[in-house]
Amino acid sequence: MTELHDLDALALAAALRSGHTSASEVVEHTLERAERLGPRVGAFVTLTPELAREQARAADDALVAARRDGTTDALPPFLGVPLPIKDLTMVAGVPMAAGSAALRGFVPPVDDGVVTLLRDAGTVMPGKTNTPELGLPPYTEPDVAPPARTPWDLTRSAGGSSGGAAAAVASRIVPVAHGNDGGGSLRIPASATGLVGLKPSRGRVSWGPHATDGVGLAAHGVLTRTVRDTAAFLDVLAVNRPGDTYVAPGGPGAAGTYLAACDTPPRPLRVGVLVAPVIADDAAVDPACLRAVDHAVALLDELGHDVTEAPVPFPAEDWGAFAALWSVGALSAPVPADAEPLLTPLTRWLRATGREQTGLAFAQALAGMQRVTQQVATAWEAFDVVLTPTLAQLPAPVGSMRDDADPAADFAAQTRFTPWTSVANLTGRPSVSLPLGWTEDPLPVGVMLTGRLGDDAALLALSAQLEAASPWSERVAPVG
Repeated sequence: MTELHDLDALALAAALRSGHTSASEVVEHTLERAERLGPRVGAFVTLTPELAREQARAADDALVAARRDGTTDALPPFLGVPLPIKDLTMVAGVPMAAGSAALRGFVPPVDDGVVTLLRDAGTVMPGKTNTPELGLPPYTEPDVAPPARTPWDLTRSAGGSSGGAAAAVASRIVPVAHGNDGGGSLRIPASATGLVGLKPSRGRVSWGPHATDGVGLAAHGVLTRTVRDTAAFLDVLAVNRPGDTYVAPGGPGAAGTYLAACDTPPRPLRVGVLVAPVIADDAAVDPACLRAVDHAVALLDELGHDVTEAPVPFPAEDWGAFAALWSVGALSAPVPADAEPLLTPLTRWLRATGREQTGLAFAQALAGMQRVTQQVATAWEAFDVVLTPTLAQLPAPVGSMRDDADPAADFAAQTRFTPWTSVANLTGRPSVSLPLGWTEDPLPVGVMLTGRLGDDAALLALSAQLEAASPWSERVAPVG
């Protein structure tokens, strides 16, 4: 008999709809696992059992009424499915510290737009997931919570900044978790924990009505165990609101939905392969990461795609535009002046770097971002998709990258760990990490597929094809 926690989000939604289980049963099962396993993997910063139970009772009432009336097809698609929210995103009435001692005590008065969409889709929120301070580094080791660990090896990090979300899904506490990605923050933890992490195209998911997308580096999304779950939640989140600065071109196309796109094998695609680091040309790439790409190349060949080498799209020094924008983004966080000493050394260093950016320097960084986008479009024009490792290394040992004594060295180590992910953030392209590689231990090793701006559906279709050719969802971590 399949355990509730082994069901993916679509299967759990179907089980709830059919009456094989109830939302209240699911939420109690989820809360028990969250309380028992969550601390081991550093998944949550806040549990919300009463809110979750209240939402589950309402879901059960709706499910019973719909089954009685024969109207289950009209129910929200994920009614009763547990989905936690990353603690960088507002949930009305639930404390939000954004991973920082400096922001403790803030209780949002409203739900962020993506929270409203996920709630309208019927999900139940068991809590807020762990994140590093302000979501800045690719490891989740905040001062206000235990580190997020991959359930495949508790000595190693779950990555960041959606590390708690990834730990919750990979340890099978929940089937899906919200996250966001400003430089790889969905794809990095997906690689470290053996999950699917999609950064949608810039402008695919609105940041409104309470937040803005700034310079457009970041995107909301989810972490899941399957491509189909990821696609189904993109259908939920792919909403634009009045006044959005960015609106992505394209959409699900003839398939009608992103989920349906997964059921249509893509035409033969032109796939470029790049294993040379982009933003840190001195980064050493672990042989396991190269083997994962080789495995993906073999699958793509077997599936009839045209695979050739792709060039490094721009010199590493041009990435300075991202670093400048990232530091100004850190500076723009609403930290009270008297709370500045409570920030981590990395955050204080990034904010100090942001203060050094003049108006002219910031304008030049924006122009640099646009030039990089042009360079990537020219260099990769021949390809529908570019394949790279997600990370240059295996999941990092907890504490190995954070360097409070030398935050500049910490930041440099981050670039060597993630020398590909931020290219998609600079250019707005959709990009997904898939757990196609595994070591003998086993540890998950992600590969990354980056598509053309707006081609989220084609990227998901290819990802689903690769998942069918080399499935991973039946792998169960030792913790979980």
